[in-house]
Amino acid sequence: MTTPATNHSGPVLDWSAGHGPVTGALSATTGAFALATTGAATGMPPGWALAVGAAGALGHTVAGLRARNAGRTLATRAASWLVGAGWTTWAITHGPLTWAALGSLATIGVGIGAATRSTNLHEEAREEEAIAAEQRQINAELSAERRTIAAEWIDRIQRVCSITVRVVGVERWETGTGYSIDAELPPGGATWSKIAAESPRLSADARLPHGCTATASPGIHQGRVIIDVTTVNVLEQERTYPSEYGPLSVYTGIPWGYRTTAEEIRAHLREQCALIVGPTGSGKTNMVHTILAGFARAEDMLTWVVDLNAGSAGLPWVLPALNGEIHAPGGGPVRPGIDWLAGTFEEAVTMLDTAIKVAKQRKMGYQDLLARHNTDLLPISPAVPQIMLVIDEGAEILASGDRDMRKLGEKILEVIRIARAMGVRTVLTALGATGSVLGNLMIRREAKVRVALTGGETEGMDLSKMFPGTRGLRVEQAPYKGSGFMGTPESPAALFKAWRILPNQIREIIAATSDRHPRLDNISAKAAGPAYARRWDADRTAWMHDHVVEEAPGSAAGPGASRSGLNLSALRSDR
Repeated sequence: MTTPATNHSGPVLDWSAGHGPVTGALSATTGAFALATTGAATGMPPGWALAVGAAGALGHTVAGLRARNAGRTLATRAASWLVGAGWTTWAITHGPLTWAALGSLATIGVGIGAATRSTNLHEEAREEEAIAAEQRQINAELSAERRTIAAEWIDRIQRVCSITVRVVGVERWETGTGYSIDAELPPGGATWSKIAAESPRLSADARLPHGCTATASPGIHQGRVIIDVTTVNVLEQERTYPSEYGPLSVYTGIPWGYRTTAEEIRAHLREQCALIVGPTGSGKTNMVHTILAGFARAEDMLTWVVDLNAGSAGLPWVLPALNGEIHAPGGGPVRPGIDWLAGTFEEAVTMLDTAIKVAKQRKMGYQDLLARHNTDLLPISPAVPQIMLVIDEGAEILASGDRDMRKLGEKILEVIRIARAMGVRTVLTALGATGSVLGNLMIRREAKVRVALTGGETEGMDLSKMFPGTRGLRVEQAPYKGSGFMGTPESPAALFKAWRILPNQIREIIAATSDRHPRLDNISAKAAGPAYARRWDADRTAWMHDHVVEEAPGSAAGPGASRSGLNLSALRSDR
């Protein structure tokens, strides 16, 4: 039988706390009274109390000097010891149990408490003043540095752009990789875009390191400009995908990489599609894995991948789970990092047809939900997840002249056209930013999240078509693998770099996010039918098994070992 806990009432005492003015005075007076009473009763020599008080005064003075206390504090503490010792000596001699002795002791206690309170306030004010003085010194140094930077850039902008600006503020970035200048444009119609167009010349005039830029963007109104100046080239450094695999959402945005400020940049894809272009060797496949990692971490997104190049973009996110190579923390099976993978033309057609059916069924089935939320955008949640279609080299499919590819392209465009409000969006990749890729009006209009991985490649990289209206972008600014330019409706096109994601991290993310993946909602699952429910059947995934290389004779498995096939136990609950 469990004994119920007893609830104690009354004040909670902290016995480890130090003395304050009141408790210190009480401790001193009661101690002096106890010593005087004991001394008088036992015939203790009165001089002993005076000796103890002198020793206490000396000890507190030495300790106060080491702590650099104010002279007022040292004098108050020493006087308290000496006065208390003097009273004790007098009380031992004449007796402590008289009204004169008790009254004088009470007066001494009040005096000690008041003096202690006064010295404590003085010490606090003295400490605050020291902190304020230190901060003023730092601010003075920063102000001097800011004034120097402001003066340099006023002269530089006048010299390079023939515009006389007034610098309103200079802010150092917390990452330590540069600073931002807030400047006011002069009267007469000068615009921030004129400064933005001179970004290469400004960077050269400032003698910035290679890979560092001075880029201009709009300020708080049309008469202000923000100039971001990078002084450390973070793009030349290879940074691995962050090891913190916490939950994400379509509403929080999905991190895709980091800017020259070393701050991450996120893609918000609730209504937007995305286009990623990059030639061979630019890091495009790694970028796709970074995108899939973010989608896997999301609690309200399902990822469907189309890769007609043997499914290479999606296999690392599927096979470790299907083959039973990794397990959940409890030892159970894990779900793949993506919800569906199409590596053949037939499977891709099935997937796109299913996406179209889901979008149309959601339009009809969720009218009550839309009415309750008073919106025409389907409220995305773990119960009604967003479907992200990642189509590797999908832009080439749209531009292909092959009859089958044209059929596939028409379905991709239909998904893009009809499914925005119902939470089905696409991420397309391409090998280059050319007219054939960007010639489709639907892609230009819907794919507002755009990435150009240049890797220093100039052929097929027309940045003016990829980011129309943005000036000052040059391929040679991003010569490193995985680097390039990224623009979103929330963040203008500028330099960025994708994290390097390693194969072991993909496996870690699959295991860490397995229980986080949502299930397709009932209305959508009903529309998807068996085509979706049986997507992991052996005959539908046989092509994945066919591409697995058998272990060589003499390996740990032995020459006679045979593969047991795919482990689909983790997927049975999806049906």
